[in-house]
Amino acid sequence: MMAKTKTDMREAVMTAAKATVQSHGYNALSFRELAKEVGIKSASVHYHFPTKGDLGAALARRYTEEGAAYLAELLATSNDASWCMDRYAAIFRAALANDNRMCLCGIMSAELDDLPAEVRTEVDSFAQMNVGWLTQILSRARPSTGEQDLQECAMAIFAAIEGAQLVARGCRDIGIYDRTIRAYRTTGLIP
Repeated sequence: MMAKTKTDMREAVMTAAKATVQSHGYNALSFRELAKEVGIKSASVHYHFPTKGDLGAALARRYTEEGAAYLAELLATSNDASWCMDRYAAIFRAALANDNRMCLCGIMSAELDDLPAEVRTEVDSFAQMNVGWLTQILSRARPSTGEQDLQECAMAIFAAIEGAQLVARGCRDIGIYDRTIRAYRTTGLIP
């Protein structure tokens, strides 16, 4: 059996921590439990992430970076705003389909008062990234709309989709998410 490298251990901790946060929130993170799950000593978790805040910030930063890369790929693939929005909504649906999990930064947002400053900063970056991307999509669908109105609508869409995910999760019914997204489209909130 090949020994795990430091990078492998760090990645294993990140993977386990992401699953924990998406299922139970930031406050559920425990270095002892993560170490047990990954099969390492708690001190090894601290080696990679000196504090829980360091781990939470790293998780949120990576989640934002991966999300931004995927969303940039969507923008480069199609000019069709509806097509892009379908794929955007599918991201949040996929979390629900994966053991009724939440968007990592969405669930952290619910715990904002308990988050260290470095984690709050990363959660804010995630929201800004999403609103920025949605603004670009809306500018394609509504080219005559002013920038301020596009940004406000983008924030409304982001909040609405995060909210639909939260309600569907709470009811343990992914169908609620699907029906809500269809209603957003029917009412004109999303293209």
